[in-house]
Amino acid sequence: MTPRLVVAAASSGAGKTTIATGLMAAFSARGLAVSPHKVGPDYIDPGYHALATGRPGRNLDPFLTSEEAVAPLFRHAANGCAAGGCDIAVVEGVMGLFDGQTGGGDFASTAHVARLLGAPVVLVVDCASAGRSIAAAVHGFMTFDSGGHGRVRIGGVILNRVGSDRHEEICRAAMAELGVPVLGVLRRQGDLATPSRHLGLIPVAERRPDALEAVQRLAATVAASCDLDALLALARTAPPLDAPAWDPHAEVVRVSEDSPVVAVAGGSAFTFGYAEQSELLEAAGARVVSFDPLRDEDLPEGARGLVIGGGFPEMYAAELGGNKRLMDTIAAFTGPVYAECAGMLYLARELDGVPMCGVLDATAAMTPRLTLGYRSAVAIRDSVVARVGERVRGHEFHRTAMTPPHGTTPAWQWTTDGPEGFVRDRVIASYLHLHWAGSPRIAERFVAACA
Repeated sequence: MTPRLVVAAASSGAGKTTIATGLMAAFSARGLAVSPHKVGPDYIDPGYHALATGRPGRNLDPFLTSEEAVAPLFRHAANGCAAGGCDIAVVEGVMGLFDGQTGGGDFASTAHVARLLGAPVVLVVDCASAGRSIAAAVHGFMTFDSGGHGRVRIGGVILNRVGSDRHEEICRAAMAELGVPVLGVLRRQGDLATPSRHLGLIPVAERRPDALEAVQRLAATVAASCDLDALLALARTAPPLDAPAWDPHAEVVRVSEDSPVVAVAGGSAFTFGYAEQSELLEAAGARVVSFDPLRDEDLPEGARGLVIGGGFPEMYAAELGGNKRLMDTIAAFTGPVYAECAGMLYLARELDGVPMCGVLDATAAMTPRLTLGYRSAVAIRDSVVARVGERVRGHEFHRTAMTPPHGTTPAWQWTTDGPEGFVRDRVIASYLHLHWAGSPRIAERFVAACA
C-alpha cells in the first residue's frame, strides 16, 4: 500500500502549489521517500516537486492517458522512488477540486484523480477575505460530488493566508462546527510567492539557485505550520490499489538492438516534457541523450533522432538565434525530428524577427492571446510517429502564432477546428503536446525510424 494525499483547493491561486511543494519538501527533510505528482497537463509545477523530493515530478491525467492508466502510472512512480517503494505520495491538484475537461463534468479533475487513487483530499482554504463563511464553502465541497463513483473524501483542511491570531480562532471555530480537522495554518507571507510570467511560474531550470532556496523556505514554513504526523496518518488511510504498476517495457516493442541515439532538447529554453517519454524511448531501444540549444554548438555525437519539446524559446530568442552553428546542424539534419510547440517555433524561419533553424517555411511571433486546453486530434498525414486516421489526445498551451498556421501537409486535424502542424520529410511539428504514455506506439515508431 502506498500512503497518499491529494492537495486540492476551491480554485486556482489558493495556494495549492505552495503547500503541496512545501509538504513534499518537509516530508523529504524528515528522511521520508516522497513520490511527487501533479494532476493535469502541467510541466512547471513538477519541476518544483522534483526539487523538493529529488525525484521526477509525475503527471496524472485521465484525458491525456486514460482513466485506466492513472493508477498504474502512479504505482510506477511510487514503487520506483526508493527501495521497497515510497513512504508517502503527495499529489498536487489542478484548478478547483471539481474543475476538469470542459463539457465533461469533472472528468480529468482533481476529484476524478482522487477517486481513481482512492486518496484522501486535503483542501487548501484561502481565508484571506473570509472568516466563519469558510465553513459554508468547505461544507459545499464535502457534499458536492458529480462523479457518481463514490464521493471524494476530504480528510481535513489547511487554512492559508490567515491574517492574525483572532482570524485563526474564527476560522478554526468554523471548522470545529463542521467537524473538519484543521491540519495546518499558514499566515500571509508574501516572501513565499514564486515569480510568474505569461504561462505561469518561472521554471526551475531558469532560476535553480533561487528556486532551491524558495523550496527550502517552503519546507521550513510548512513544517512549522502543519501537523505532519496527522497528515502522514491521513495518507496511511488510503486503501491498497489493485492496479499493476505501469511498465514502459510492456507498452512498446524493442525495435532496435543497436541503441540509436535520440537527442532531446533541454536547458532553460526547453523545459516541458514528461518523464515517461524518455522511458518509452529507451524501452523501444533508443539511447536518450539531452542537449542544450542555448549552450551546445553540436548535437550529441551519433544522434539519429531529434526531439524538441515545449518551453520558452520566446524568452531566449536572441541566445538561440546566436547559436548559428547548432541551428545550421539542425537544418541539415536528415534523421526523424519530433517537435512540440516551442520546438516548432525553434524550427521556424524566425521567432519574433530573430532567425531560427529554418526547417519549416513559417514564422512565429508572440501574441497577447492565451491558447489553452485539451485537444483531440486525428493524424491526416503519415509521419514518423503516426499513421493517417490514428487518433490522439493532447493539450495546447501557448501565447504564440505561426504564419502560416500550418503547412501544406499538416500533421493533425483538430476535432473542433481545422488542420494543425507541419509534416515535411521526416519532420513532424505542431502545437500539440502529447503524453506518450497515452500513445506509446509513438516511441516505438520514432525509434524504428531512427534505426
